[in-house]
Formats: sequence, structure tokens, C-alpha cells
Amino acid sequence: MNFEKYNIPADSVITIAGMVGAGKSTLTNALANALRFRTSMEKVDNNPYLDKFYKDFSRWSFHLQIFFLAERFKEQKKMFEYGGGFVQDRSIYEDTGIFARMHYDKGTMSEVDYDTYTRLFDAMVMTPYFPHPDVLIHLEGSLDDILLRIQKRGRQMEQETPREYWEEMYDRYERWISEFQMCPVLRININDYDLINDPGSVDRIIEKIGQKIQLKREVRL
Repeated sequence: MNFEKYNIPADSVITIAGMVGAGKSTLTNALANALRFRTSMEKVDNNPYLDKFYKDFSRWSFHLQIFFLAERFKEQKKMFEYGGGFVQDRSIYEDTGIFARMHYDKGTMSEVDYDTYTRLFDAMVMTPYFPHPDVLIHLEGSLDDILLRIQKRGRQMEQETPREYWEEMYDRYERWISEFQMCPVLRININDYDLINDPGSVDRIIEKIGQKIQLKREVRL
């Protein structure tokens, strides 16, 4: 694979968004391997709040979101300081657009905590100096397909989460991506490719990414 073949500059930053279980990590690694890019993976194993959060949303939602905000902010800056050439698993934009807002609306994050979080997010991210990706890939599919993937993955904290939580998140993702404007968006259905049994299907995705990035850079000129 050669990134020039698909008009993807070597300094590109590609971010992948989508619900838990949609296959972000799998696609991140497949794209990075094909393009010889670095990866920026979501920090899960070293998150001190994640297990606690799934047991008590109200107690730990603010702490969890602040941790993710700090980690993703550092990662996003690092990618551009390296000069690009990254595929990123999970975007910083989902935190405020979906997760923090969902907990505030449902009463599992207080008004004071939500206001503090959004003020901090805006000060860090919503400025002319914060670098945004060349393209954001949104992985989507039916809720049943995504829940099946979550079940197969077998993480206990996710298995114990009520279906109503996933339904709420699914609806919010749909609304969020339809309004997202921070960078070009490429929407991909998870049933349109199979990276496990058909590794070559990544080529079709890369071709679409290249078209999005090229169009964006032409608009800049």
C-alpha cells in the first residue's frame, strides 16, 4: 500500500469516531498498517475511573470526562507536533457532543460539573489554534449489530450496562454526526467491509479517505 496512490498526504491526520463496539480500534490499526502511519489509541486500560464509572454514573461521570479530555487533548497536540501521519482511535469531539451532554441531560452529571467541563473544553479545543483532523470517519450500523459486537468483545463492565444506555448513546451519535462541522466527515457502515476475513477491503476505505482529504485541501487553496 502506498498513501500517494490514494492522494493521502504523509502529514494527514485521520480520526475515527463511533459507538463502543463499532470497530474503531480494528480500523485504526488496519489503516495505519496500510498507510504506514502511526496510531493514537484510546486510553482505556490506564483509566482509573472507567470501572468505577460503569458502577456509578452519577459519582464518576465528571471525573471520567475530565480524564478523557486531558488525554485526548495531549494526544491531538502530539499528532500535529510530530508532523501528522496518524490514525486516531476516538475523537475529542465525542466527549462533549455526546457523553458529557448525555450525563447532564439524564441527571448523572450536575449542572455545575457540566458547566465546568464545557468551559474547559471550549477553552482548550474551540480556538483557532487547536489543530483539527483532515477527516473524521464515523463508523455506523444498526444498534443490534453494534450490541452483538459488544457482546462478542466480552468486557464485563459493558455486558452489565443496561440496553437503555446503549440506545440513548446510539441516538445521540446519530444527532451528533449529522451536525458535526469541525472537519470533513466520511460515514462508513460497518457491514460494508470485513477487515478480518477480507483485509483488502481497507483499500476501498482508503480511497474514500483520499477523496475527502484532497477535496478539503483544494478548498484551502
